[in-house]
Amino acid sequence: MTAQTDTPGSVTAVYKVSGMSCGHCEGAVSGEVSELPGVSSVKAVASTGEVTVVSAAPLDEEAVRSAIDEAGFELVAKI
Repeated sequence: MTAQTDTPGSVTAVYKVSGMSCGHCEGAVSGEVSELPGVSSVKAVASTGEVTVVSAAPLDEEAVRSAIDEAGFELVAKI
């Protein structure tokens, strides 16, 4: 469960999310998570249930969980 750094000053984290089944789901999750402070990109993939987030610093997992809950889905784990 370690975050990897892609470019200086950025952190990439991958989360497992349950309930996503289509592009609309991906957009809902991406939209909510992208509103978190410091987030520069979000890629949600319904077929794998993975959400990849690039941010300026490590994100608070509870903030990510809250954003995913707001979109109507469940954060299962940080992977």
